[in-house]
Amino acid sequence: MHGTATSGWLLVALCAAAGSYCLLRLRDSAGDQRGSVGGEALMGFGMAAMAVPAAVLTPPRWVWAGYVVVFLGAALHTLVRAGGSGHRLHHLLGTLAMVYMAGAMAVAPAGAHSAHLQGATGAGSGAPLITGVLLVYYAGYVLWAGARLLPVPATAGPEGGGGTALVGWGERPELALVCRLSMGIAMLAMLLTL
Repeated sequence: MHGTATSGWLLVALCAAAGSYCLLRLRDSAGDQRGSVGGEALMGFGMAAMAVPAAVLTPPRWVWAGYVVVFLGAALHTLVRAGGSGHRLHHLLGTLAMVYMAGAMAVAPAGAHSAHLQGATGAGSGAPLITGVLLVYYAGYVLWAGARLLPVPATAGPEGGGGTALVGWGERPELALVCRLSMGIAMLAMLLTL
């Protein structure tokens, strides 16, 4: 899941920042939302760990197998509470994508690992059809989430004041969307190198 060292470190920083913000949101979350935010934090930190450049750390196969187990558990947890919510289904697909990427790295031949981790083209270890479907989904998700961040005209509140009150970091829906958008972009980048 690694490209050049610079792009790898940028992905690590992006995903770690997203995971950290999700931890901040976790303090202010309750009930079902808490599980969703916790899943986003797990996803952010998991993606950050997977993006560490190979020049710094090339994990053994059992680490990739550990990722598979952790994210399969997260996928099962999400599936149990999925219901019909589109956001939860997005979480389910994200955790399954993490299982897929970690599984592809766990079963890749040793030579393909080093070439793949250094960003060589044609060294991918994933199934092209599954990778393609995930790329299409995440490209669509990134466009959809980005479009939702476009400014909309302000409306006047009940008192006629159109301003916004100061709210905590965890109560800012646009920041949560930026976090999800960032992780979607990171997922696209990781899938492109698979």
